[in-house]
Amino acid sequence: MATIARTTARVFYYARNFARDIAPQALFRHRLAARLEKARLPDASVRRRLNYYNKLQNVFTPSAGAVRIGELPFTPTMYYYDLKEFARYFDRGLLIDVEYGDVRKVPKVPSIVKDRPIVADDSNAVIMKLDKFRHFQMPADATAFADKLPAVVWRGDLNNPIRTRFLNAVRDLPFCDAGSHKPNAPAEYSKPFLSISQHQRYRYIVSLEGNDVATNLKWIMNSKSLCLMPPPTYETWFAERQLEANVHYVPLEADFSNLAERVAYFERHPEQAERIIAAANAYCRTFANEQAEQAISLLVLYKYFVLSGQIRPDAEVWRYITG
Repeated sequence: MATIARTTARVFYYARNFARDIAPQALFRHRLAARLEKARLPDASVRRRLNYYNKLQNVFTPSAGAVRIGELPFTPTMYYYDLKEFARYFDRGLLIDVEYGDVRKVPKVPSIVKDRPIVADDSNAVIMKLDKFRHFQMPADATAFADKLPAVVWRGDLNNPIRTRFLNAVRDLPFCDAGSHKPNAPAEYSKPFLSISQHQRYRYIVSLEGNDVATNLKWIMNSKSLCLMPPPTYETWFAERQLEANVHYVPLEADFSNLAERVAYFERHPEQAERIIAAANAYCRTFANEQAEQAISLLVLYKYFVLSGQIRPDAEVWRYITG
């Protein structure tokens, strides 16, 4: 259920991107050099992050199915707008391989994606911050851990066997408020909808992957509640692979057999819970600098187009990227 603030933000998102699309695109392309100069921020994390999202090292050729920037698929619309926000600074004739939606396997050719599986050889999956209106919703939480309900909460779609396994495992635990709010959920799993602010009333919030990453992970980690989850198997711009168990979140066993013990432990040791919450909050602040976010996004694409042999690199920019 959308709040008034969320609906207003959505309208603004579409209005802003529609305005960008109807503006003369040559205006953006003429600003590329200036944008690249501003993107060379002194913060070392910018270089580290852009080379984490775009791990390509060798020259490659776009596939036969690559599309031109001027002809990017329009649907899903938010994927289009989020990619076009930075792609519009490059020549509209440049070719790009892109996979919208939930990516379950590493592409066979270097491609722009929203997410990738956490595997050893993932360099062909070049991550951009796509569908960010949905995935990067991280509202503030003013309620201290000690003032929250001493219970566990989870809501979500039953689109992954892990989620059904979880509900079966916690069914008889009196401190768990877990279920699905979706209309098609079986009666035994059905629970009423909870907003993010209603989730934040609980000390413990479970995060479970669905079609790919868990959408709720970002706002849980930005809250003053403790995140409990199995180790992630997919990652997005949030770089879920870099999250450390017992540092940023509390790891759960695949069968969730340790959930009760973990909750009991942190009820006895709330200072340990607050330490993890503080580390999770600090991790989320990585993504709060909009200047850095835009710089990294532009440089991820720039590196892609240089290595695909479609643009000649500027010496200073390339030196910045490669270090």
